[in-house]
Amino acid sequence: MDIIKTLAEELGIGRHQAGAAVKLIDEGNTIPFIARYRKEATGSLNDEVLRGLDERLKYLRNLEERKEQVIASVREQEKLTPELEKQIREAKTLVAVEDLYRPYKPKRRTRAMIAKEKGLEPLADLISLQMIKEPLEKAAESFLSQDKGVGTVAEAIQGAMDILAERISDNAEYRTYIRNTTVNKGLLQSSAKDGTVKSVYEMYYNYEEPVKKAAGHRILALNRGENEKILTVKIAAPEEQIFQYLEKKTILRDNPYTTPVLKETVKDSYGRLIGPAIEREIRNELTEKAEEGAIKVFGKNLEQLLMQPPIVGRVVLGWDPAFRTGCKLAVVDSTGKVLDTVVIYPTAPQNKVAESKKILKDMIGKYGISLISVGNGTASRESEQIIVELLKEIKEPVQYVIVNEAGASVYSASKLATEEFPSFDVGQRSAVSIARRLQDPLSELVKIDPKSIGVGQYQHDMNQKHLGEALEGVVEDCVNKVGVDLNTASASLLEYVSGINKTLAKNIVAYREENGAFHNRKQLLKVAKLGPKAFEQCAGFMRISGGENPLDGTSVHPESYEAAGKLLERLGYATSELAQGGLKGISRKIKDYKRMAEEIGVGEITLRDIAGELEKPARDPRDEMPRPILRSDILEMKDLKPGMVLKGTVRNVIDFGAFVDIGVHQDGLVHISQMTDRYIKHPLEAVSVGDVVQVKILSVDLEKKRISLTMKGVNDGN
Repeated sequence: MDIIKTLAEELGIGRHQAGAAVKLIDEGNTIPFIARYRKEATGSLNDEVLRGLDERLKYLRNLEERKEQVIASVREQEKLTPELEKQIREAKTLVAVEDLYRPYKPKRRTRAMIAKEKGLEPLADLISLQMIKEPLEKAAESFLSQDKGVGTVAEAIQGAMDILAERISDNAEYRTYIRNTTVNKGLLQSSAKDGTVKSVYEMYYNYEEPVKKAAGHRILALNRGENEKILTVKIAAPEEQIFQYLEKKTILRDNPYTTPVLKETVKDSYGRLIGPAIEREIRNELTEKAEEGAIKVFGKNLEQLLMQPPIVGRVVLGWDPAFRTGCKLAVVDSTGKVLDTVVIYPTAPQNKVAESKKILKDMIGKYGISLISVGNGTASRESEQIIVELLKEIKEPVQYVIVNEAGASVYSASKLATEEFPSFDVGQRSAVSIARRLQDPLSELVKIDPKSIGVGQYQHDMNQKHLGEALEGVVEDCVNKVGVDLNTASASLLEYVSGINKTLAKNIVAYREENGAFHNRKQLLKVAKLGPKAFEQCAGFMRISGGENPLDGTSVHPESYEAAGKLLERLGYATSELAQGGLKGISRKIKDYKRMAEEIGVGEITLRDIAGELEKPARDPRDEMPRPILRSDILEMKDLKPGMVLKGTVRNVIDFGAFVDIGVHQDGLVHISQMTDRYIKHPLEAVSVGDVVQVKILSVDLEKKRISLTMKGVNDGN
């Protein structure tokens, strides 16, 4: 197989692009580095395409390796024919390779093997070729042997049938047909295992839909219901069609002595050997596709969450709400430094509202708090009511935001949090996290296992290795798109920078603590274990504000400093002018990019990137994202009426819709059918996590705490 050609065709890119990307990956370059600094080679392939290419490259190489293993095994058995080798080499999937290998694959001791040991294979051949011209019982008598354990005619016939059943099962052509037919015409069915006990799976108690139309979220729901012993799930295959096909393939002519036996053998082969295996394969394939889709959605949601714009220059009060144990508060200054922590008891059972308000007023006055970040967990609603009352009693302009606190408890109990705040309890750490994730979501959320951030669906039911790898890639891409401040970034943030692992991240922090702030990027080479290759991969993503070289505060890579200097010189600028801000209009001054690129010795794409960066140094891509809605008043679910139009923030996107926070402590659901007037395959075509959208109330169910929303006809404000 020509892997480069296959990758190019599958991804819809040029062969030279695929070849360059594979070469760069093989050389040990990271995806963010290739996407940002090797655009000339790849033709500007972005990180999403590159990650897809990397994933397929691993699969295709694994496929080729497996082909060689199979060919070697069959050759060793002296059964490899030119035709079989050609079929194996041309196979497009691992499933196809395994189908071809099945007849030659070492098996555990089967009924067919035992029958062969008893000398019954010649009888199986006679039945298969339909050469018997007398009653089968009569023909089988010559195969009776007490020594070999064939004592009766029935045993002989059954042994021959077992051999034929396995032959049918091992035929790759038959299995391919049966698999395709089952996928195209089979039905996915489920029923309640034990009666009709009330559960979240009620819609699946008597459920049926075509296999080929089964949506990913329903596959994952069925799997979970099956694992929880609530549902029985199966695939109903078109058995009559399959039997007709197998009979046509195995019964060459009508023979009254062998045809009935062959028909029975076909049913046995399918029912005992082929059917269950094909059902498992299809269920596994459906699950893999469902997981792949869910992981992509989870990844997109996570990216949007991590790329939410930071709220800078504000002193924030983080509020971790609770009842019995009290609400934990943490005051964090504009740099993220913790100024104070306290516990108040405004909620039940203590209900010390007046005392709590006094503490809050004193803290607001003392620290200049202008924003309160409230976690959306237990007692959040009660805490919000107290905050709204307080804001009406004070003169200071303070606002609040309800933030998704998913993962805050995971972080607060982690080793990392213990190292960061050794004298704090878990509640205090959680309050700090809730405050900081508003100030800089990316820097704070990288401290939490991506799987615990709460923007996916069925994440605990998926292949955790695949999910973890995919989400780690998303975090890595986000961190490198934004870049990090080399002198303030935590080890948790640094370890996601291209070319940096946990050890190097800790070493960078240790070097900084021992030697003070970095003054230039070259100092990175003095960090323990950080060699030239790691420097090449990471340097462009590390920023130094106010350093010796203004270019160190941009995303211009050190390898392009000489070219950047030549460009500035030709356009009449001094490098020192960068320190005063961007060089506005520099792009317009370059009349001929191709010629200029040749003059300064870089590619045209690289030149455009350098010019753009010099114009807006260290531009933060998060600035273009919607900002969170800051509130100063409260709305309750009982206040909602159908037809009301509200502004909300998308909290989570799933296969069938999106959950939107409209400020009532209960997210409303916008079903995919209510998102837009045009047809969309997935909600991500219309919304993303963090988007601020206008929605209209369709219905409110106070008992079930369900809010149905629509976006149709309301985005224009009507």
